[in-house]
Amino acid sequence: MKTKAVRLYGKNDLRLEEFDLPPIKDDEILARVVADSICMSTYKALIQGEDHKRVPKNVRENPVIIGHEFAGEILEVGAKWADKFKPGQKFTLQPALNYKGSLASPGYSYAYIGGDATYIVIPNEVMEMDCLLTFSGDSYFGGALAEPLSCVAGTFHAMYHTTRGSYEHKMGIKDGGKMAILAGVGPMGLAAINYILKADLRPSLLVVTDIDESRLDRARMILSPEMAKKDGVELVYLNTGKIENPVDKLMEISGGTGYDDVLVFAPVASVVEQGDKILGQDGCLNFFAGPSDPNFSARFNFYNVHYAGTHVVGTSGGNTDDMREVLDMMGRGLIDPSILVTHIGGLDAVAETTANLPKIPGAKKLIYTNISLPLTAISDFEEMGKTDPLFRKLHEITSANNGLWNAEAEKYLLENAKAI
Repeated sequence: MKTKAVRLYGKNDLRLEEFDLPPIKDDEILARVVADSICMSTYKALIQGEDHKRVPKNVRENPVIIGHEFAGEILEVGAKWADKFKPGQKFTLQPALNYKGSLASPGYSYAYIGGDATYIVIPNEVMEMDCLLTFSGDSYFGGALAEPLSCVAGTFHAMYHTTRGSYEHKMGIKDGGKMAILAGVGPMGLAAINYILKADLRPSLLVVTDIDESRLDRARMILSPEMAKKDGVELVYLNTGKIENPVDKLMEISGGTGYDDVLVFAPVASVVEQGDKILGQDGCLNFFAGPSDPNFSARFNFYNVHYAGTHVVGTSGGNTDDMREVLDMMGRGLIDPSILVTHIGGLDAVAETTANLPKIPGAKKLIYTNISLPLTAISDFEEMGKTDPLFRKLHEITSANNGLWNAEAEKYLLENAKAI
């Protein structure tokens, strides 16, 4: 079977190509990808090429398909897995396989599997590691966004606190405590807010900062303080770019105690240091944002480490249990993946979008891999709809859903957009 896919050949070298997939083996699965969400980690793989820890050293001779946040439909199942998986099932997967201790991952390391493709071959190790997950529902984009949402779930699970007088480490955030999410209204920050408002452990105070007022306004509209109050959380959005001394203001909002849990969502030294300065007693700082510079560093107050018990954790992804958790929460309507999506596009938009990802405003860029479509912001649907009936209808559908992407919009797009 032929597939069309965007392949990485090395640093800053992405190519949309058509090539043959090999016939599946008895321990493999053939699948059709429907939706892929472009991740900043893929941008890092593009600029680092073979120097990236997950990208093969011989990628120039043996290119890999990019994209690791994706969902699709199972088409054919090898005999080994026929009792567990069936053609027609919707699927997503956990790309961090950890197979035999290897960092190899779909979207970074494989020739025949990745999210930015029309058809893929799912290798045995994905199933062996229980990383192929089926789901139900009326859309594919929720499955594609399960991976980034699982990263958020894993972030909160990785945080911990201690008990004075003992050596016990209690995993998770401090229930009923004070939390700050810094640089927190990008796509992953929004996911974090949405998740923590519905999680079993919740803060009583959540302060979310950023320096982009338009992004803060969008966050206030989608995840409002009024909504958070219904979940028992006081939610405060703060533009630290307009404040002379953000640390003083953040400490004031905390009542002078500092914060039990601080999450840093931008790989910026000054933001990390700001997070350190607002930690309270036994405060846990999670450095979520992955830097592309291997020499990235920031100052940290070790006096407070010694006397106040402040500490740091870092997370770069969730695990399969985290994905199951968020798929279940989506299924129960507790978290809404649509709040993350600000742009849609086709497979032919992937290379340019990935290369320019840091420069493109908004949140998640959602790719539908079997169509041809330039990357388009949902906010531009109305203007484009004046001359294009496709966007006119998409604007009508999204406007009826508070301006958000949704299953009806996905269905209409897939039925009416130009095939790739």
